[in-house]
Amino acid sequence: MASNRPPRNATPIKPARQKADKPRRVVGAQSANTSLKDRFTSWRQHHRDSFRDALQRINSSRASSAMTILVIAIALSLPAGLAVLLDNARAITSGWDGNAHLSVFLDMDVDENRQREMARQWREIDHIESTRVITRQQALEEFQALSGFGDVLQALPDNPLPPLIVVFPDSTDPVTLRALENRLAEQDHVDLVQLDVEWVRRLHALIELGERLISALTLALAAAVVLVVVNTIRLGIESRRDEIMVVKIVGGTDGFVRRPFLYTGFSYGFAGGLVAVILVQTALWWLGGPIDELLNLYNSEQSLTSLAASSLLIMPLFSGTLGLLGAWLAVGRHLSDIEPNF
Repeated sequence: MASNRPPRNATPIKPARQKADKPRRVVGAQSANTSLKDRFTSWRQHHRDSFRDALQRINSSRASSAMTILVIAIALSLPAGLAVLLDNARAITSGWDGNAHLSVFLDMDVDENRQREMARQWREIDHIESTRVITRQQALEEFQALSGFGDVLQALPDNPLPPLIVVFPDSTDPVTLRALENRLAEQDHVDLVQLDVEWVRRLHALIELGERLISALTLALAAAVVLVVVNTIRLGIESRRDEIMVVKIVGGTDGFVRRPFLYTGFSYGFAGGLVAVILVQTALWWLGGPIDELLNLYNSEQSLTSLAASSLLIMPLFSGTLGLLGAWLAVGRHLSDIEPNF
């Protein structure tokens, strides 16, 4: 009879226990430790790529880019050209006030001795450098030689010209000249005091007015350049809206997106400044011949000068700064409106 007992010395097999699955711990992405050198290399490489991308996009739309650059150049060449002409006018008239003097006409009854005594006393007055006496007879002879009416004057019964003292001041300051004119007019036996460089003072006032007008025109046209760049960059942002959206989705920062547009604005401004220099130099070359001929007719040794060497670099850099400012304003205003919606 068969037995159902297990064989002796057999080890019973225990059922294996199934271990419970441990929950998997979700581990996020770990940031890599990069050195300062690697960061600087990456930053420099992105700047280089952004600048190259800006130039390529400007080159790809040559017609519109040329129009934008030409508008910037014309806006900058107007005040620059006027400033150069004003500097030339200032240089030409710089020595004209060196002969500033006051003509003091005395009463007809002042004799020559009294006239010379008054001239000697006036030399001790403040702001009077020297005096020159012109008697009635000297004035008559000079008038006859210069006017051509010698026969008419000889027919007169008496010399109609008054005695004259020419006063040379030590300063051409308008306030000083006006004060000296009033002081001499109060002297005894003085009939009339005439400032013979009044027209020079008017010319200097016109030059000062021109300087202020040029400053106002420069500010207005600089603002126009900024607005032109703002509008150009705004259109560029709108045309690349989808590309910007994708860059932001994959983690691109605003600074990463902003950099190519800043280089685009600077490139527009810098190119416009270079074209403005060419326009100003061409206009001065075209006007140089007639202006030099006019100055020769007035026996002037001055000649028309062009832009200074420093301006050849300052103008493009100034224009590039305006373009950079316009790009920064456009990107700051419109880039925040482009955000991915999840």
